[in-house]
Amino acid sequence: MENEFPPEPNSAKKGRAMIALDDDNDDEVLSPTDLSELLAEGTKEAHDRAENCQFVKDFLRGRIKRELFKRGTAALYFVYSAMEEEIEKNKDHHHIAPIYFPVELHRREALAQDLEYFYGEDWENQISLSAGTKPYVDRIHEVGEKDPVLLVAHSYTRYMGDLSGGQILKKVAQRALKLPSTGEGLNFYQFEGIHSHKGFKQLYRSRMNELELDAETKDRIVEESNQAFGFNMMVFTELEELGKTIKEEVQDAGFGHSHAEMMEGGDINKCPYYAAKMGKKCIPFTVFMKFCFLHFILQIES
Repeated sequence: MENEFPPEPNSAKKGRAMIALDDDNDDEVLSPTDLSELLAEGTKEAHDRAENCQFVKDFLRGRIKRELFKRGTAALYFVYSAMEEEIEKNKDHHHIAPIYFPVELHRREALAQDLEYFYGEDWENQISLSAGTKPYVDRIHEVGEKDPVLLVAHSYTRYMGDLSGGQILKKVAQRALKLPSTGEGLNFYQFEGIHSHKGFKQLYRSRMNELELDAETKDRIVEESNQAFGFNMMVFTELEELGKTIKEEVQDAGFGHSHAEMMEGGDINKCPYYAAKMGKKCIPFTVFMKFCFLHFILQIES
């Protein structure tokens, strides 16, 4: 499907971005009090823990069990279903409306297609919300109902990670699981409504930084992001333990761990929560949600 919005450089519409932004425009002027900068600084430790867990390292090596990948995709389906349900309910909220991009970002339907590929037409009767995923889903519903501004934290960390590190994880999964080159099973990674990932991320980040938020609310959003990392780690742990019970041969089929290898063929110039100025090597954290979850190392280009 072609991008339905005609390219208009450096322009955007509410909820329907003109994603033909200038990829060469790296002159974003950021302030230490911008929310994106506060997230970068305030979630460093949580990011460290997530990117160094064994589950993530194995995924990046391409040591992926097909059954585990399927379970991770199911976990993602429940998380994104909850998040997009709450975003939809709150789309007119003054803190959500500026970052409401359903056509460009929403992943529920893409995940449904992937699950149908892996499980068949009866996929909905073959998956269930796991014990490790339920607290994350419950928290998303809770903030959507009681404190919608905190959806900013969940939306930013998920979608921006999908547009960065997730593109690397797609290549690893396709190679390791020998998935079709035509993309079946990997629709989650396809953002057909976005012409330029980099340009869109700049747009999204600027919209988020322009939200009218006091210092206390920004702190709460950072704390919510740290909680999200904690929920992600719960899912990692569950999948890692499940993987020990699955008898399936795997072989290294990833890109390794060097930053240069990870950059090959992917858009990971900077870590999601690590500004480039920090000079720290980063492994995409979208491996959770991007496999699990399967795909979540939240590698967002900050």
